[in-house]
Amino acid sequence: MAQQIVIVGGGAAGMLAAYRAAQLGADVLLLEKKSRLGTKILISGGGKCNVTHAGSMEEIRAKFRPNEARFLKPSFYRSTNEAFVKMLTDKGMETYTRADGRIFPVPPFDAKDVVAVLEAHLRDVGVRVRLDAAVSGVAVTDGAVHSVTLVSGEVIETRHLIVATGGSSFPATGTTGDGWRWMESLGHTLVPLRAALAPLYLDPVPPAEWSGVALRDCVLRARTANPDGTSGKERMRWRGDLLWTHKGVSGPVALGVSREVAEAIPSDSIVEADFLPDEPFEKLSERLLTHTKAHPRRAVSDFVEAEPAVPNRLVRPLFDSANVDIATKGAYLGAKERNRLANALKGWHLGRVRHVPLERGEVVAGGVSLDDVDPQTMRSKKTKGLYLCGEILDIAGPVGGYNLQAAWSTGYVAGETAAKDLVSI
Repeated sequence: MAQQIVIVGGGAAGMLAAYRAAQLGADVLLLEKKSRLGTKILISGGGKCNVTHAGSMEEIRAKFRPNEARFLKPSFYRSTNEAFVKMLTDKGMETYTRADGRIFPVPPFDAKDVVAVLEAHLRDVGVRVRLDAAVSGVAVTDGAVHSVTLVSGEVIETRHLIVATGGSSFPATGTTGDGWRWMESLGHTLVPLRAALAPLYLDPVPPAEWSGVALRDCVLRARTANPDGTSGKERMRWRGDLLWTHKGVSGPVALGVSREVAEAIPSDSIVEADFLPDEPFEKLSERLLTHTKAHPRRAVSDFVEAEPAVPNRLVRPLFDSANVDIATKGAYLGAKERNRLANALKGWHLGRVRHVPLERGEVVAGGVSLDDVDPQTMRSKKTKGLYLCGEILDIAGPVGGYNLQAAWSTGYVAGETAAKDLVSI
């Protein structure tokens, strides 16, 4: 049985690797430590599963950091977003593209159906799947893969091993960083791990009654903190929805800035929200002045409450942050107060980021150095017969389907290479 391809990890990259290798005629055994495949896919997009992005592969590649984009170029052109969507539609799953380019299954299809479609493809090409099959280690002889050992003690021989164990985010899904330990023992360099696509824990902690409150289509800016506690240079910004949690903020905008903020810690980062990103400060201030002149006897809070972008529960806190009495009437709102209120709407100080939880991130930055892997083949440069793909690599793109596409593409190429190497023996 030594001439089989063994794949460790039944997530996005592992399933695509298994599919492609078996499609080319290889005998493939897929080992998954959990009781089902695609556990982490099931939580993608809140269960709706943002399967990929609709941009060109060049546009998708450009969303990654330069070294990651260079690494991904060969696999992105060998395994495209269109090819993956076709895998879904070939099994009867319709997809749709949001205005921001994110591709989702058409309801009632969701993440569990995406996994079911992939499982159907694996059955079609004869992939053997073993669940509850946790691997404890990888054995190498004379610089080449020899076998893997299961936690149960069983030894499975193979000369072609694809490791697609993921990272260490959401460990309940099975991504507990096992693969990194194995790779480090084989001489691979590990880039330090950082949270990416993670919520932000704030100081001060938001009031309990804010938990669940959302801002729609705002801009979240992460800034350095000046010694006096004021906001300094902008580090990163992201546009989308924001959700308050009992510890801070989450949602696409928080995930979007989290990697840069995590890299900046332990130095301080301050985050602020722009409720009205399409309206310049000057125009907002002028519109507020026009309102107060037209309604001198009405409370200025009417103006803010009428803004669809401002949740009712946040009106009073917004006035407090601007140091403006919420009962102030239009006739008594001075220029300084008006500017403070406009400033609050354009850059409400949410607090200092005290922590970006690695274990809560949808993706982890860091992992096996890209210098250790051939981007054309996904072969390890350290060990013969070893192929690496997916989140075990030091790749972390933004929110929006980019990371799943990286997993689909690198997994596909790893499976293809391993199958061709198997035939060439």
